[in-house]
This record gives sequence, C-alpha cells and structure tokens, in this order.
Amino acid sequence: MNHLQTSVPTNISAMATGEAPNSTNVSDVPIEVPTEDWIVTVVPVCILVFTVLGIVFNLFVLMVFFFHKKACTVPEIYLSNLAVADLVLLACLPFWAVNLSNMHNWMFGPVLCRLVNLGINMNMYCSIYFLVLVSIDRYVALVHTMSHNRMRRPKYARLGCLVVWGFGLLMGVPTLIYRDVETNGNHSQCYLHYPDGTVSLFEGLHISFSFIIPIIIISYCTFKIIKALQNHLMEGSHRQNVEHKATTLVLVVLLAFVICWMPFHVLRIVELLERSKLLKTNLSILDTCSHIFVYLAFFNSVLNPLLYVIVGKNFRKKVHEVFKQRGGEGSFSTTSTRSNLSRSFKLVNFSS
Repeated sequence: MNHLQTSVPTNISAMATGEAPNSTNVSDVPIEVPTEDWIVTVVPVCILVFTVLGIVFNLFVLMVFFFHKKACTVPEIYLSNLAVADLVLLACLPFWAVNLSNMHNWMFGPVLCRLVNLGINMNMYCSIYFLVLVSIDRYVALVHTMSHNRMRRPKYARLGCLVVWGFGLLMGVPTLIYRDVETNGNHSQCYLHYPDGTVSLFEGLHISFSFIIPIIIISYCTFKIIKALQNHLMEGSHRQNVEHKATTLVLVVLLAFVICWMPFHVLRIVELLERSKLLKTNLSILDTCSHIFVYLAFFNSVLNPLLYVIVGKNFRKKVHEVFKQRGGEGSFSTTSTRSNLSRSFKLVNFSS
C-alpha cells in the first residue's frame, strides 16, 4: 500500500525539508490540520514581514554590488549569489503564508506546489554551499597565501557558483518528482509522497548533504582561518588588513548561519531517529520546536544583509561610494543639461 506523507500538518519543518513525519493514507483517512490559532494568525504575518524586509535588504545588497564601479571580489561574488538564494526563498514564502492562513488548504495547484518547495529546498542547499565556498576562499587567502592569487580568480568563483546552483537543483529533483496536491472534499494539500520504505533514506541524504558534510568543511576552514589570523595579527600590511576585514564579515555571517540553521537541522536528526524508532520523543514539544526553528532558519535570509552593513566595513565603504557615485552622476547630468541649454539659448540669440 502506498502511503502519502501529509506535509505541513503538524510539523512545519516539512515546509523546508519537503516532507512530514506522519504517513497516512489520505484515501482512507480525512486530512487533518492543526487548530492552533497562532499558527493561522501570527505565523503568516511573521512570514510576510520576513518576506518584505528580506527582499528589500537583499535587493539593496545586490544593488550595491552591481552599481559599484569596481568589479566584485571573489568573496563578494559568493555573497551576492547568497543574496540571490535568499531572494529565491523569500519569493516562495508568501505562498506558504497564504497556505497557513487558509488552514493548510493549498490553493495554487500542483505546479506551484512543486516549484515553491523546489525554491525552498534550493535555498537550503545553495545557501550553505555558498558559505562553504566563502570559507574555502578565506582559508586559501589566509592559510595558503603564496598560491591564493592563482587559485582565487573571479572566473573560478563564478564557475563554483554555477556548480552550487546546479547541485541545489539536482538535490531538488525529488521534490519535483514526488510532490503533488491531494484533494479531499474542499481541502487540497501540497504533500510529499516518497516510495514506501525510502523516507529514512531520502531524509538521511538530505541531512548529510545539507548539514553534516558542509558543516564539517566550514568548521575545518574556520579553525584554520582563526589560527592564521592569530599568527598574522602583528603583521600590518594594507593587503592583510583588507583580507582581515573581509574575513571578519565572513566569520560573522557563518556564525549567524549556524545559530539560525543548526536548531532546525538538529531537529531533523531527532525526527529521523524518532521515525526510525531509535528515539522516543514528545510529539507536542517536537511540533512546537518545529514551528520556532524553521522560521529562525528563514530569518537568516533577512539577517545576512544587516550583517553586511553592521559588520562589513568594506561593504559600508562600497555603499558610500555607490551613493556618492550616483549622486555625482546626477549632479554632472544636471550641470551638463544646464550648460547645453545655455549654449542653445546663446546660439538662438546670435542667429536672431
């Protein structure tokens, strides 16, 4: 018998992972939805606030990188792609806000059911692997200083970003294949239907590739980076100061990512152990934690641009230069226009 995994009912972390912990045959059992008032009233409002703030902040970051007169450095290429990945997630969240406020009744059809969840999954994978690339870049710049000019080239950075986007899309293929909309009476639900006996396998792969493997790489690079910073602390060349400023921002962004996303991934591991009957948990507490942790993870997409402004001295300098540059262009344009009008006026008077 095939079992349909009814996503989103009580475990909201399914919204980001593309699955839910409970399996029911919806042809025999009516779809049940949670009745907690705060889930259908407070949470959708929080989602929409996250969406508006995140889109504005991330577009601002991209605007600064795009309009600055100098080409993006390698870390900035990675961070700009991270901003794009955050925008992909934020563009998907309003659909789930409507879904929650409508008592988990999916109104947007099977195509958007797949695409919205694909966007959420791609953000989860691409975000952490862009940070992996940033970590490796800082590791090479500070630890392997003799060879970093050869290895750290913008064309290689763009190629790395392309690989990450492709990998994120590849890891989202199960979402495109197994996501569908189940209608029961007047209630439609966007669910994930894995083949029988493969739920734990797919979830294990998700946890390994979206958390365990990248966090090991990031941890190793971060340890080496901090050690290198301590060794080079007394060296005060201009180039090293620039590298240190960029590294400080990267370390803060990494820390924010870990704080926002680690509870979510730890909860996924607990859910996997509970599903495999290796651990017994309180489902009510698990459900409450799911709601909190998934939106803490999504808040990271809003937090990143704020960190660029608060911590990133080089980014603030770029912001100032961009606005000065745009203001200068505006004043130059106005001056040129006035000069041209004056010349035209003189020519008219001369000819008359």
